[in-house]
Parts: sequence; structure tokens; C-alpha cells
Amino acid sequence: MGTDNQTWVSEFILLGLSSDWDTQVSLFVLFLVMYVVAVLGNCLIVLLIRLDSRLHTPMYFFLINLSLVDVSYATSIVPQLLAHFLAEYKAIPFQSCAAQLFFSLALGGIEFFLLAVMAYDRYVAVCDPLRYSAIMHAALCSRLAVTSWVSGSINSLVHTTITFQLPMCTNKFIDHISCEILAVIRLACVDTSSNEVTIMVSSIVLLMTPFCLVLLSYIQIISTILKIQSREGRRKAFQTCASHLTVVALCYGMAIFTYIQPHSSPSVIQEKLISLFYAILTPMLNPMIYSLRNKEVKGAWKKLFWKFSGLTSKLAT
Repeated sequence: MGTDNQTWVSEFILLGLSSDWDTQVSLFVLFLVMYVVAVLGNCLIVLLIRLDSRLHTPMYFFLINLSLVDVSYATSIVPQLLAHFLAEYKAIPFQSCAAQLFFSLALGGIEFFLLAVMAYDRYVAVCDPLRYSAIMHAALCSRLAVTSWVSGSINSLVHTTITFQLPMCTNKFIDHISCEILAVIRLACVDTSSNEVTIMVSSIVLLMTPFCLVLLSYIQIISTILKIQSREGRRKAFQTCASHLTVVALCYGMAIFTYIQPHSSPSVIQEKLISLFYAILTPMLNPMIYSLRNKEVKGAWKKLFWKFSGLTSKLAT
């Protein structure tokens, strides 16, 4: 511990969603079920893609990365949240808080980059289908995935380092469900305007740059789809993008609303709900979106189900 007790705290207290015991128990059960569904859903998507050779394409390679990011993001926040629902003393050590902030920021950034990469993949599939395999080759897909992971991690490392160098004085109560960056910065007993400017600039780069790439991709995609003469052709072309477009709307919409303007940010309760949206709801919904709105994934589920049913029948006889 540092020598200056006024600029160092060894732990933080997370105030969470509620102080009422009955409410906390109800929330524990609800979020536990949602977390289990999210983890199982994403793990099953990864397993399905690995087992079905028809899904060994760039689109599903990136979907595996997205599922791994969703599971990791949820796991960086939800287990600690569940433990605090049943704990009277809701403390998190300084180092654990820093780690949680790093991983949640990194994984969130990685997801935005991956969504932009997936938009480019859909652009090539719709606008240049004859050269799709040549353009989206394995080496390029690997480089794009690695770039997404590295970019998100570097951005998070910079933010985490800057945030936890701020003097926190004796204030250790974080009015949030986790160590979220804006909630932690509020504890500082110095002017944090430079930190808010850093968040602003980073948000523009991390959110708006990939978002603009997604937007440009879909402008080209929509333009190409409208040129298709047959109604059935337009429908099939749109179906290849529907799942990704739905996930993009969910993720980018909420993030831009939350972080682009820190000075006019939402209320504390809104920030908590937004964090829950990303930590639990998005990881739970993404596998459902890609399963229910994607013909290839639905076909793979049916194939796997019949294989499993046939195996069960043989074992029974």
C-alpha cells in the first residue's frame, strides 16, 4: 500500500442495483438463469460451427470469435455480480477492479471491431460473390481477427492505466454493478476533464470508425440488393445480412448513446441498466439471433439433432 492514505484505496465497494435482500435474491436467480443461457448458447454455437463442415466459412469463423468475446465479457462481470447479490459486504479488491475494467473494456472494443469485420465479410459476399473465396481467404480472416483482439486490448490497457493512476482519496464507493470506467473516474478527487476528453477521443475511434465502416458496407450492400431483378434474389441476399444487422443495431446503438458524450451521459441507474444489457442480455440474445434468423445455422441444428436422436436410438436398442 502507498504511503499516502488519501490517494490510495485497497478495495472498492460496489453499491450494485439494490440494497433490499428480497430484491437481491430475485435478481440473483434471474441473472443466474440468463448467464447460464448466455454461456450455453454461445458455447453451443461454437461447437455447432466446429462440428458442421458446411459452416467452415469466414462468416462463421468470425461468429466463433464473437461468441467467445460474448462469453468472456459476461464472465468478466456476471459471476462477481451474482456473488455480491448474496453478500452483505460487497467489496472488490483494487487489483480485481482494475482487471475487471481492463477485460470489460477490451472485450467490448473487440466486439465492435469484429462487427465491422463481419460487415466487410457480408459486403464481399453480396457485392462480389464470385471472388468471395479469393478475397476472404484464411490468412486474411486470421489477420482481421487478430487485429480486432489486439486493437481492443491496447485501447483498454491505455484507459485502465490512466484511470487507476488517478488519486481516489478516501472515496471507495462505486455506484455501479461493476468497475465501469466512468463510475471509477467519478471517485477521483482531482479534475478529470482530461480523462473525459480521452474517453471522448477513444470513443470516436473505437465506436465511430468501425460504425462508419459498417455503415459504408451496408450502403453498398443495400445498393447491390436493390439492383437484383428477382424478388427471391433480393430476399436471399438480405437474409445473408439480417442476423449481423440485428446484432449491429443492438450493440452500436446502445454504446454510442452511452459513451460518446461523457458530460451529458445518462443517469446512474441508466448506466447500470446499459451495463447489464451488454453483460447479460447481448450475450444471451446473439446466439438466438444467429440461430433463428439464419437458414444455414437452423439447418445445422436440425442435422445435429437428428444425428443425436439416431445415436440415442441405437444406444437404447
